Amino acid sequence: MLGVMISTAALIIVLSVYNGFEGLVLSLFNRFNPEILILPSKGKTFYLKDFPEENVRALTTIQFIKPVLEENVLIRYKERQSIVRMKGVDADYTAMNRLDTAIVQGNFLLEADRLNYAVLGYGVAYNLQTQLSDFENPLRFYIPDKAKKLNTGFNTNFKTARIFASGFFSLRQDYDEKYVFVPLRFARSLLDLPESVSSIEIGLHTGFLPENIKAELQEILGKDFQVVTRSEQQSFLLKMMRSERWAIFLILGFILLIAAFNIIGSLSMLIIDKTKDIFTLHSLGANRKFILRIFAWEGILISITGGILGLFLGGLVAWLQQVFGFISLGGGGNFVVDAYPVQIKVIDFLLVMAIVLSTSIFSVIYPLVQLSNKIKETRSNSQAIKNVFHS
Repeated sequence: MLGVMISTAALIIVLSVYNGFEGLVLSLFNRFNPEILILPSKGKTFYLKDFPEENVRALTTIQFIKPVLEENVLIRYKERQSIVRMKGVDADYTAMNRLDTAIVQGNFLLEADRLNYAVLGYGVAYNLQTQLSDFENPLRFYIPDKAKKLNTGFNTNFKTARIFASGFFSLRQDYDEKYVFVPLRFARSLLDLPESVSSIEIGLHTGFLPENIKAELQEILGKDFQVVTRSEQQSFLLKMMRSERWAIFLILGFILLIAAFNIIGSLSMLIIDKTKDIFTLHSLGANRKFILRIFAWEGILISITGGILGLFLGGLVAWLQQVFGFISLGGGGNFVVDAYPVQIKVIDFLLVMAIVLSTSIFSVIYPLVQLSNKIKETRSNSQAIKNVFHS
């Protein structure tokens, strides 16, 4: 019973911690990825006037509509340079995703007093060694000038623009080392696309799911646009995390199955120990089903009792960690969270209880088969003795 209880508790605790990490990672992605992303079916950009904004705003589920213009650019600070992903957005872009809460230095400021500012990923800022207070050395953005023929001069082949950094954000390493946010008008001026955008990011009112709005949006937009939900934007990550989750569940499930062998051994030893009692019960008229039912219920009760105690113990430990966070991650506060994240899900308890019931049935099959053979042997010996006395 203790073996089943500890295995069950470990399964619940590990799955709850995994749920916590999964929720944490997805929350970091969700602060960057919009609930719904609208892209052109062909090409990299489209004219904003071709987007039926009034029809989309007519939907009561839509709260935010944010035009975005993205492009890879070369960014230079003093003698250092790096290729980054420039993302031009409106000044109130953070109202949709609260990306300003990810600022680790400075502010999420894009426009002030008719001046343009850039918000860099922390990795980009580190690679360039950018300083926020350095107003003598601006960031320089370079992009190939398609209107000019290629020649030997670096400055003549590229369009350039200057901008100062206002803050650094930190979400994930791949985002921090790649993205730089700039005002939409700055990006349009640099790319010479005064009326174009590369995508439209949409935020929904609370309580609405992107999957339920996708079909309605697609019908309004037609074939010229494609609607991508948040889960589709990070489909690879979700598939990978689900695969890892099932792998963890199967591994710990096998550990629980191993614990069930203790029940097999216990029942087998009990049957050997109670052989005389079995013979007595049989002599008193107990049939084979009655005797088998006794040991079957004992094995099942051991598994179920251990499973229920394990569910309670695992749930209690997970709840205490979720509320108080008494087990820390360590690392001197370099992580996004200080303690192991935990998220308790009812589905985990149901799955674990299902596997406990399955293992309990498995654990009584072999001992019962052995017991059934022993009862048959006892019945044969009794019949032989009766035949001797009868003869």
